[in-house]
Amino acid sequence: MKKLVLSIAGCLLLAPGLATAATFSGEIMDSPCAEGGGHASMFKKEGTNDAKACTLACVKAGGKFVLFNDSTKKYYMLDNQTKPRAFAGQQVQVTGTLNKTSNTIHVAEIKAAS
Repeated sequence: MKKLVLSIAGCLLLAPGLATAATFSGEIMDSPCAEGGGHASMFKKEGTNDAKACTLACVKAGGKFVLFNDSTKKYYMLDNQTKPRAFAGQQVQVTGTLNKTSNTIHVAEIKAAS
């Protein structure tokens, strides 16, 4: 019985490592704008329509980089906050694994959408 319990526990510990990478598409955006459903309200407030400038300004003010899907209005937190900076305001494809509990993508790669 003890061996069975230890075997099950070992499998459960290894299970998160078995997750396969997936590709997610959307815009690299800041968390405040994503929570509001997009840049529209910030664009109106600031009198601009530059997604990159908006994203970088909101991140500088304390927001986080996220991947935002405009068609579903859903966004994912990104565990890596360095890689997304180069793609701020751009449509991208993020390859990584999704932690459904925290709604966070463990980023393996980001590339511009084709």
